[in-house]
Amino acid sequence: MKRMSKRAAVLGTGTVGAALAKGLKSIGYNVTIGSRKAKKVEGWDGPVETFDNALKDVELVVLAVKGTAAEKLVQSLAEQLDGKTVIDTTNPIADTPPVNGVISFFTGANESLMERLVRAAPRANFVKAFNSVGSGLMVKPDFGSVKPTMFICGNDHEAKRMAAEILDKLGWQAEDLGMAEAARPIESLCILWCTPAILGTSYTHALKLLKS
Repeated sequence: MKRMSKRAAVLGTGTVGAALAKGLKSIGYNVTIGSRKAKKVEGWDGPVETFDNALKDVELVVLAVKGTAAEKLVQSLAEQLDGKTVIDTTNPIADTPPVNGVISFFTGANESLMERLVRAAPRANFVKAFNSVGSGLMVKPDFGSVKPTMFICGNDHEAKRMAAEILDKLGWQAEDLGMAEAARPIESLCILWCTPAILGTSYTHALKLLKS
């Protein structure tokens, strides 16, 4: 008997959503992109549905919308997200322009956007991941023999196991930093990654944790 593909919904139609939809498809997921109006997504030739329809009968959700829209969207979909693993790629980037290459966040130092999302949908199993690298490197990044590090966190062990397995298949070494509060330092890594990109010195870099 042929094994059925695992089902995933990617919420978001930008470059991050398209990249991760293609990445998940490449490792055996049956992927649908969700959007408000179910319009065609550039760079994606698979199904596109409304958010509600995309979430039907899936075990994995990837949240890949703009940070300023994430909390309201998650709150509106809280019931549909119950019990699902939700990989949260978002960052709380403010609409204000960067200062000398440094972006600003709309969250404070002692909170994270993911913690807000957890409160908005408390029965979903959020895992922070894919927030500290550009979309062009999210799937099979090539740094020779070196696997870059993707820092993750979340309150559900099984959800983090699933996310770590996906990261491994997509070419990353997952580093679990613990519970949802760890999203605070993990989200701040976005500022670190973005600075050389904004300054024009590098768009093709990733982070690596070295241990002795």
